Amino acid sequence: MPDNGMQNTVILVTRNGMGTAEPALAHKLAATYFRLLLENSDLPAAICFYAEGINLVVDGSPALESLAELEAKGVRLIACTTCLNFYNLVDRLKVGIAGGMGDILAAQAAAEKVITL
Repeated sequence: MPDNGMQNTVILVTRNGMGTAEPALAHKLAATYFRLLLENSDLPAAICFYAEGINLVVDGSPALESLAELEAKGVRLIACTTCLNFYNLVDRLKVGIAGGMGDILAAQAAAEKVITL
């Protein structure tokens, strides 16, 4: 099977940042990851945010600028509606679409590779 890079990849973001580090470091790592991803011409098909990862697509997120630019370049950003409601963040969503678990499943099913952060 040929390597199609990231174009058929879905990234799942399940944490409020990257890793299990202190919150400030986890946020810094996530912001750096998305900024560097943006600088790459090979972009993923979609990035799905759920559980605590939903915090990265709402106001106050250190990754909003890069995520908005990724979205503008055609990367689908899917924010779990159930999670937005659970954390009372519906009105704070700044990038992406509020989607259901069906949207996340469809993105995963269409992907050749799924990466979980």
